[in-house]
Amino acid sequence: MATSFPSAGGGNRTGSYQRRNVDPFAAIRRNHRIKVPQVRLISPEGKQLGVIDTAKAINLALEVGLDLVEVAPNATPPVCRIMDFGKYVYEESKKTSHVKSTASKIKEIEFSARIENNDFITKLRHAEEFLAHGNKVKLRLKFRGREMAHTEIGFDVMKRAVVDLAGMGHPDADPKLIGRNIHVMLTPLPVNKRKPKFHVDEPDESVEPEADESAAPPPADS
Repeated sequence: MATSFPSAGGGNRTGSYQRRNVDPFAAIRRNHRIKVPQVRLISPEGKQLGVIDTAKAINLALEVGLDLVEVAPNATPPVCRIMDFGKYVYEESKKTSHVKSTASKIKEIEFSARIENNDFITKLRHAEEFLAHGNKVKLRLKFRGREMAHTEIGFDVMKRAVVDLAGMGHPDADPKLIGRNIHVMLTPLPVNKRKPKFHVDEPDESVEPEADESAAPPPADS
């Protein structure tokens, strides 16, 4: 009776391929993964303790419930620090997630070559709001039909938009025609340099309303 065997390549078995390790901290050697005979040791407080045997450094770290972590592997000898590696990973991961969450997003505002002025102002107001929140803004103007015969009209619109938004962002490059569209990317200015032009001012509550003459008290009898 013939006996079937799995193919040398593992066939179609689930999990036959090993996943790549995407842990950014996996390459950091710590404790018994540090194989060099000696290390330059730094205390948890950041104090230089000199060059000592690796085994002794590991024991010093473990005695206080911490880890010996290689922080400068290319030094001679490598520099290691006694620290809470789990806490270090947590803090670094939190920094990375914060950077990702606050990274600027690209918002897009679309114009037309023959846009009405009111619509133009409304779009600029939206662009200012995006820039105020730290987002990059992509201005795009799309030509329709025979408008391609007069691209200068579209460029005039885009240049006007860039000038009107100069108080909130600066262009990464001049407006450029790509296919039937003109593109320009705006990067927000630093917060302390932003001067919105199209935002709606809040009413000034410090200004007292005019007196209502109908509510004025009657004149005193003479």
